Amino acid sequence: MPRNSSPRSLRAGVLVAAAAAGTLSTFSPAGAVSGDAAADNTYTAATRLVIGDNLRGCTGALVDRYWVVTAASCFSDDPAQPQALVAGAPKWKTTVTVGAKSAEVAELVPRADRDLVMARLATPVDGIAPLPLATAAPTAGQSLRVPGFGRTKDEWVPAKLHTGVFSLDTVSATGIATTGTGGAAICKGDTGAPAIREVNGKAELVAVASRSWQGGCLGTPATETRTGAFSSRVDDLGDWVKGLRNRTAEVKAGLNLQIIDINNRVWNTANDFKGGGWLGSWSTASSPSPIAVDSVAIGDTVHAYAVGSDGKVYTRDGKVGGAWTAWSEVPGGAGGAQGVTAAVRGGSTVSLQIIGSDGSLYSTHVDYAGGGWRGSWDQVGVNRLKSITSATTADGVVHVFAVNEDLRVYGRDYRPDGSWTPWGEIPGGAVGVKGITAAARGNTVDLQIIGGAGDLFTTYAYYGGSGWDPQWQKVSDNRLKAISSSAEGNVVHFVAVNEDTRVYTRDADYNAGKWTPWTEVPGGAFDVKAITAATTN
Repeated sequence: MPRNSSPRSLRAGVLVAAAAAGTLSTFSPAGAVSGDAAADNTYTAATRLVIGDNLRGCTGALVDRYWVVTAASCFSDDPAQPQALVAGAPKWKTTVTVGAKSAEVAELVPRADRDLVMARLATPVDGIAPLPLATAAPTAGQSLRVPGFGRTKDEWVPAKLHTGVFSLDTVSATGIATTGTGGAAICKGDTGAPAIREVNGKAELVAVASRSWQGGCLGTPATETRTGAFSSRVDDLGDWVKGLRNRTAEVKAGLNLQIIDINNRVWNTANDFKGGGWLGSWSTASSPSPIAVDSVAIGDTVHAYAVGSDGKVYTRDGKVGGAWTAWSEVPGGAGGAQGVTAAVRGGSTVSLQIIGSDGSLYSTHVDYAGGGWRGSWDQVGVNRLKSITSATTADGVVHVFAVNEDLRVYGRDYRPDGSWTPWGEIPGGAVGVKGITAAARGNTVDLQIIGGAGDLFTTYAYYGGSGWDPQWQKVSDNRLKAISSSAEGNVVHFVAVNEDTRVYTRDADYNAGKWTPWTEVPGGAFDVKAITAATTN
């Protein structure tokens, strides 16, 4: 509960709170849980909020590395009027502590229909699992556990998190009424505390504490013995919360880019196809100092693969609305790799190929539905390859394309039965090729190359019958250094690094039968040497 409320403002809040609750006539804004001290490393997503210069103290829950959900009354000028809270930066400096990590609140996004706000952190909190939102409505008779940092029956400002069990009495459209059991009560400092339901051993967030009687809490008159509380529901706010989380997510429902700069650092940005547009900035994290990178998307997850400066192959994942996982080595002990390509086949399986230290092609695969990594690499022929790309057509065939040491373009297929076709040169007589990318639309593969002068050329093959176009067509005069592509329906999104080492994009819209012009990807990236793109749902 907000601390240092004056008697006058608290009395005024009583009537408003009672009207909002529609039940108890002398409710007070909720303050810590008078219950047992939480065991170490439990309810780690519970957060302590210090608002102003110890003006108020509240509890919240981490629901995303950038977002905390708590009560709007914590930030309102009058805690009894949470609906008056205005969106934007908080009036008072607010520090959120989660475990041993702290971050300031940069933005508040309140609800108008209940005492609830999403608080965006200025810096992300990593290493602590966010608390997932419940998706099923709460029902009377359920037991909920509430962890909080407020006062207890004998401590004004507890050093540890305390928890209590509450029985769920009634459910309304936007809230729930509960009663503490075994002496548990919602006390001052517990405003915004998560009401948690455990289902099959997993915790999920049902509501956040708003108001309570505070019976048994330190400072409450001994004549007050009621332990009832009212909390704001969150189980029906999944889409709203998801929309806010997506604003700060590293992986979007759209085109997700990863680049490598001249210092072998990986940077990320995305174009949100659901209306958000380009993020406008690039983010980075620790990586294996890669020299090559590729990526694919399966549903709402991007799987990235990189060749580290140590010649080993690494992977990481990013789910839409969230952040990237840490890089980990692909099993199989590959060493001396020089290039990498990936393609999805069979719905949940990714076929992964690398250029080995000897210039030959090596292959492995992973089944993300449960089979995991194959654990070894197979050499596929003896070559002196310079760069590779791949795409899977609707018939499940993985088409691998490569620039060989003669700087010409070749292709071979990996069939669903596990067999490989031999290499064959792509028609059109391209020479001096410096880069290559492929994307599939049904049974058509669109193949682009960077020519000897840096220009972009394109061709295609229809594997449903007519085969390859016999010639390459020049798309534009450029001085490109690297390219990548990703198909979304009948549109292929292209990204490229130009001679100025900046990142540009354009689309081949096969619905309209035209190419869009090149535009620079917002965010000002430069000194870029490699790039990959993947499109998520």
